[in-house]
Amino acid sequence: MKRKIVHIYEDKCNGCGLCVSACHEGAIELVNEKAKLISDEYCDGLGDCLPECPTGAIEIIEREANEYDDELVKQKIAEKKAKEEAKKTLIPDMPCGCPGSAAKLIQRQPKVQKPKALPMQVGQKITSSSSDSELRQWPVQLNLINSRAPYLNGANLLVAADCTAYAYKNFHEDFIKDHITVIGCPKLDDNKYYEEKLADMLKNNDIKSITVVRMEVPCCGGIVSAVKNAMLKSEVIVPYREVIISTDGNVL
Repeated sequence: MKRKIVHIYEDKCNGCGLCVSACHEGAIELVNEKAKLISDEYCDGLGDCLPECPTGAIEIIEREANEYDDELVKQKIAEKKAKEEAKKTLIPDMPCGCPGSAAKLIQRQPKVQKPKALPMQVGQKITSSSSDSELRQWPVQLNLINSRAPYLNGANLLVAADCTAYAYKNFHEDFIKDHITVIGCPKLDDNKYYEEKLADMLKNNDIKSITVVRMEVPCCGGIVSAVKNAMLKSEVIVPYREVIISTDGNVL
């Protein structure tokens, strides 16, 4: 049958994955870092993915296509939901599991100003010194954090894309300081899962504010969408700030 359906121009796709999150039917997946319509039967042709695409790689065309199958879509969504639920319960069910997932609060002492260190030389031995870290808790990866951890209650939350701390020199002093930090990659990780976890954090903790730090690249917009959708889903709106870091390490 001839009907309206999504068409993706692979040469325009930058692999950001925002269309994957926007497609409620699960018709689009990332294959070799490019968005791909995985089956005609999953696409209803309504185009919820179009507004999310930053490069204009998606349009609705009319062509011969298999009929949209609502039952098949429901089955796919149910399977995905079951996987997400299993993932959510993974950490709470591991009281004796990986030590790297154990939640803890880190106490920081006031810093003493130190003389500027010289650059490290090849072969130079690393010696312990007063820490300049401002990190207040462990773990930091959003997949590993327990959304009911005590340190989240009353927190100013920093939600940062992975690359930002590498690109921006004074990340600890300017962003991590006085915040509880969670990090993730909206391109490589399950952004929908992040949205659900952040919503759970907002519903079950008195979060005071959220600062999102992202890179300027389009795929990093997913972490902004996850936070904003989490606030809408939880019906908890808190003071929000968004900071964009350029690929050469400056605040835009």
